[in-house]
Amino acid sequence: MAKERSEEEQTETGEQAHVENPSAEEQHDAEDALAEELTGESAQEAEIASLHQQLAEHKDMVLRAQAEVQNARRRAQQDVEKAHKFGVEKLIKELLPVVDNLERAISTIDSEHEAHKAVVEGIELTHKSFLDTLAKSGVEVINPAGEPFDPELHQAMTQVPNGDVEPNTVLDVFQKGFRLNGRLVRPAMVVVSKAP
Repeated sequence: MAKERSEEEQTETGEQAHVENPSAEEQHDAEDALAEELTGESAQEAEIASLHQQLAEHKDMVLRAQAEVQNARRRAQQDVEKAHKFGVEKLIKELLPVVDNLERAISTIDSEHEAHKAVVEGIELTHKSFLDTLAKSGVEVINPAGEPFDPELHQAMTQVPNGDVEPNTVLDVFQKGFRLNGRLVRPAMVVVSKAP
C-alpha cells in the first residue's frame, strides 16, 4: 500500500512538474497563440484607425457639400434680387430718349404764345408723369448743373474756361443722366469749367 501511494505521489508530482515546467512545444504553442491574439488585436486597431480616417474624410466631404449648397443658394438668391432690381434696365435705356424728346419739345416751344400754352402744359404734365413712373421703378435723374464734375456719373463733352466758378464744375447739362437702383444707366453729358 505504501508502494502504491508512492507511485501515486510520483505520478502527481510528475504531473505537477509537467504543469509547472511545460515542454518546449507547449511553450511555443502558447507563444503562437499569444502572437496570433496580438496580431488580431493590432489588425483590429488598424482597421478601427482606418475607419476613423474614412469617417473624418466623409465628414469633411459632407461639410464641403453643405457649404457648396449654401453658396449656390446664396448666389441664386443674389441673382434673383439683381434680376428684380435691374431686370427693367434694358427697357429703361430704350425709354430715356422719350424723356429727352419731351424735354427738347418743352424747351423749343414758345410758351409765351397763347396758342401754345395748352400744348406746353400738356407736354410738361406728360414729362412729369413719365419721370414719376420711372421713379417708382427705382430710376433717379442725374442733373448735376453747378456740382463738381464726377467722372463716374458724368461724361464731359467739352471744357470751357470760366473764372467765375471753381475749375471742374459742371456749367451746363446737354443730356441728363439716370441711375437705376444706384447703378448708372446713362451718364450725364455735361460742359465742365476749367481755369482761364
